[in-house]
Order: sequence, then structure tokens, then C-alpha cells
Amino acid sequence: MTPIAAPIAAFAHPRRPLAAVALTALALTGCGNTGSSGSSGGGSATRSASEQAAFAVMLDKVAQPCTSATRSASGPAGEEPTGPEGEQSLAPGGTPPDEPIEPGAPTEAQLSDRDWCASVQHEQRIIRALQAVSEPTPAKVRKSLNGLGYIDERIHGLRQEGKVTRFHLDLREKGGRLCEAGAAAGEQTDVTPCVAPATGSFAVKKLLSDGT
Repeated sequence: MTPIAAPIAAFAHPRRPLAAVALTALALTGCGNTGSSGSSGGGSATRSASEQAAFAVMLDKVAQPCTSATRSASGPAGEEPTGPEGEQSLAPGGTPPDEPIEPGAPTEAQLSDRDWCASVQHEQRIIRALQAVSEPTPAKVRKSLNGLGYIDERIHGLRQEGKVTRFHLDLREKGGRLCEAGAAAGEQTDVTPCVAPATGSFAVKKLLSDGT
């Protein structure tokens, strides 16, 4: 065999280039991670927008039987009565309610016919679903509501009181003020309509303090 004439140093990799390669690889890895994080944030935003769209579709579908609901003293469906006509819709001897700053029990003047009708549709489907939930914890109730199309940001005040889990749903849309107050308790589950502020954030602090 012919002996190798070149010195061993000629075939050895210098240490400095190896360090440079390692640093380059590390920098590329860092860039890759940054890109991945950015795409994750974009995915969350897309998912949120998709959930909002699906929620809006669900609200329209539930309220579909209510599209022709009108009140003789009001304008087109979905509009609240105003002026003397709105006052005529109150019970005899009643007075116009003050503008609430928290959700509360609704009056005829505060919810349109469409909202009243939609509330019945929501209550029926929610009660039917929650009656099938044994030992309804807040987690189970949230999961059941999510399955019906109610998104997390519209579910408020989930709390357990003994064997009952209470919650509120913000169902405001198209200028309406509808919300629902629920008590999940198996066969004794109950859901009733409530009225929320026409604009602004949804709060249940006053209702919680009143024990309702």
C-alpha cells in the first residue's frame, strides 16, 4: 500500500469552522421557533373568528321560528317599542323600568317579541341537554353548553352550589338584550330569560349578590 504523504493536519477539520457551523445551526433553530410561535397565534385568532361565526349561525338557526314575531305596539320584529306605544305594552298601573346596569329579570318592554320567542327556543334545547347530565359540575355544564354551540366567552358566572351548577348566557345580538339564567340540576334543571344592558360588557355581579 502506498503510504500517505500528506500530513494528518491536512485532513483534519479546524475547530473554529465547527464552532461557526454550530452557531449558525442554533440561529436557524431559533428562527424556526419564532416562526412557529407566530403561526400558533394566527391559528388562535382564526379559531376564535370561526367560533364566533358558528355561534352567530347557531343563534340565527335557533331564532328561525321567531322571524315573524311582532308586537302590535312595536315596529318591525326585533325592535323595542318606543314612545307612548312602548308604554302601552306595560301592565296596567306599571311604570317604565329604569335602564339596568346588570342583567336582571326581563319585562315586556325590555325584550322584543323576537327575543321572547328566541328565549323559549334556547331554554328548551338547554334544559333538554342538561337534564341528561348526571352530577352537573361546572366543567360538565360548560362542555354540554359548548356542544350546543354556546361559546366560552358567552358563558358567565359558572359556579356550583351544592348539587346545582348555575350559569348565565349572553345571547345579545342585533341590538337585542336577551340573556338566560340557568340552574343545572339533572331532572330539575331550569333556565329562565333575563335582560342584559343593550351595550357594553356582560356582568352578573349584581345577580350573584342577590342570590338569583
